[in-house]
Amino acid sequence: MNPMVEFCVSNLANGAQEAFEILERDPNLDVLEYGCLSYCTKCSDTLYAIVNGDLVEADTPSELVTNIYKYIEENPLF
Repeated sequence: MNPMVEFCVSNLANGAQEAFEILERDPNLDVLEYGCLSYCTKCSDTLYAIVNGDLVEADTPSELVTNIYKYIEENPLF
C-alpha cells in the first residue's frame, strides 16, 4: 500500500501544482486531486496536502514536497 497524498484543486491553482506534478511522478505514492478537501481557510493562506489523512503545509511548492516526504518517512504506514 502506497502513501496517499491528496490535493485540493483550489490549492493547486493557488500554487501547489508544481508539488503535485513532482509527487505524481513518484510510483511509490498515490497522488489524488479533489474538488474540495474542506480546508478553505488553509487553502487561502498556505500550500498544503493531506498525507495519509493528516495535513502537511508549506510556503512554497518545493518546501511542500520536502515536508510531504519528511512526513512519510517519520510516519510509515506499517
